[in-house]
Amino acid sequence: MRFSLTPKETSFYDMFAAAAENLVVGSKLLLELLGSDVSARAEIVERMRAAEHAGDDTTHAIFHQLNSSFITPFDREDIYNLASSLDDIMDFMEEAVDLVVLYDIETLPKGIEQQIEVLARAAELTAEAMPNLRSMSNLTEYWIEVNRLENQADQIHRKLLAHLFSGQYEAIEVLKLKQVVDVLEEAADAFEHVANTVETIAVKES
Repeated sequence: MRFSLTPKETSFYDMFAAAAENLVVGSKLLLELLGSDVSARAEIVERMRAAEHAGDDTTHAIFHQLNSSFITPFDREDIYNLASSLDDIMDFMEEAVDLVVLYDIETLPKGIEQQIEVLARAAELTAEAMPNLRSMSNLTEYWIEVNRLENQADQIHRKLLAHLFSGQYEAIEVLKLKQVVDVLEEAADAFEHVANTVETIAVKES
């Protein structure tokens, strides 16, 4: 175990926790989108946009703190990567909701609910894990489970693509729906990137 006589800036932990909790908000809005009428979607977009702006504010606060702190709780590069990856997830979720409305998609493809449920579970796990960065404890199961969920998301994504290219949709509709499911897949990849970054931090600090 390493000891330091120099105090470290601890506000990072609270900001990472806030960023992760905001992802839970975003994932719930995705779930809400599934069961919504077309008329209700514009309001969901506005709420998602507000959540994305809140995420941006947290990310900027982390970067500001990083630039103004001489001593950090762990490597600066890892702090930057973790904050950026958490921000990416929210960006992808906001983009997916926005595309559904901008493309005027009335019916989402069967199977996309599985994609969103995986993201919701990954968001919950990430929100539970972030406070544990302070003690670097009880994190192993988190990154193992998120990696398993990402593998599951890959399988769901491939099945969705096969469904979209099955001939049941017009070509323009395929293009619209494919962009939405691709962005949700990017969100799943970003959750895995967060988990991998947390694993890297834990290994360095052990």
